[in-house]
Amino acid sequence: MTSLDKPTSDTDQHHRTDQQDADAKAVTEAALFEAFGGVRGMVETVLPGLLFVTVFTINKNLMASAVAALAVSLALVVVRLIRKDTVKHAFSGVFGVAFGVLFAKMTGNAKAFYLPGMLYTLGLALAYLVTTLAGVPLIGLILGPVFKENLSWRTRNPGRKKAYAKASYAWGLILLAKCAILFPLYWWADTAQLGWVLVALKIPPFLLAVYLTWVFLAKAPPPIDVFAEMEAEEQAEKARKAAADTPAAEARRDSGLQL
Repeated sequence: MTSLDKPTSDTDQHHRTDQQDADAKAVTEAALFEAFGGVRGMVETVLPGLLFVTVFTINKNLMASAVAALAVSLALVVVRLIRKDTVKHAFSGVFGVAFGVLFAKMTGNAKAFYLPGMLYTLGLALAYLVTTLAGVPLIGLILGPVFKENLSWRTRNPGRKKAYAKASYAWGLILLAKCAILFPLYWWADTAQLGWVLVALKIPPFLLAVYLTWVFLAKAPPPIDVFAEMEAEEQAEKARKAAADTPAAEARRDSGLQL
């Protein structure tokens, strides 16, 4: 009996399954880091708000706090540009700080600096829940292009769609829980207290949501690489055209010989 004829042992099958699971987890982890910015993205998210509340706690000066937060946000964008990295996460921080400064200046209340971010969190939580109920989980729309599957999971990969639905529900409920803590604080806590709670709640809920997304997707069927399918289809089409052109060319050549 040759090595090709030998039956595959349960140990070999188990090893391959473990390897496939490890590969799926690694791919999912890399995609999540790309989509959500990784450690650097988290730093860029936290730093402006942390600087604002730190400066305000020390001197109670709205303008100084706002300028410090906006300056560090712009500095993060400049660093990204110099390093030729993607600036979407840094730019989101700039816009968030800019809207916060605008709200605070318009109302004359330093606490309003945090209101745009809180409203965005609430809107995002509702978006995760509503899109999932509608059958188009938001996390799938975000991660589909990252996994090169686009929207193929909606109709061709039901197990993956279910995983995206679970992940979107997790994001929505976690963000709603965060809002349930922050909005009451907005009404009765002072600016410094609200700011420190906001800073404390920046990373832990985000990490929990990302971890649950990783768990759900790592156990889901692998993504369908629609880009690879498109390339394969293009190659097949070229091969069909080449095959169709060959008899015609031979016929023309034979005709020329007969003449």
